[in-house]
Amino acid sequence: MKKYKIGYTTGVFDLFHIGHLNILKRAKEQCDYLIVGVSTDEVVYNYKHKKPIIPFEERYEIVSAIKYVDEVVPQTSMDKMEAYKKYKFDALFHGSDWQGSDMYNKIVSELKSVGVEVVFLPHTDGISSTDIKKSIEKRDEVK
Repeated sequence: MKKYKIGYTTGVFDLFHIGHLNILKRAKEQCDYLIVGVSTDEVVYNYKHKKPIIPFEERYEIVSAIKYVDEVVPQTSMDKMEAYKKYKFDALFHGSDWQGSDMYNKIVSELKSVGVEVVFLPHTDGISSTDIKKSIEKRDEVK
């Protein structure tokens, strides 16, 4: 039996890459059932002040097709307590690049109060959607 019954993680999953896959795989290794919240275009815009390259519906379908994922839900809010009340997970998985941030310190504290553990998984160095976008822009400038 795995350590957690229900795990939850979220992401934009724009320009899906190996770092995204690693997070999902590592999360699934630790739970029986993995729910993945894919951020809606509106959430991304409100949070990052930019639109994703890939529309929500397509990002949702991509994540749905991954064998490590048991259920995909739209992430319509950044509020993890709201998600907990809806999905009743016992572990929240997130990349270690956010560990120690003010935002995640608050999330860890809130979720701990209801018995949910926040598990930070190793960030895959050298890859991010932002880096991919910058690489494409740089390549296009050379032409």
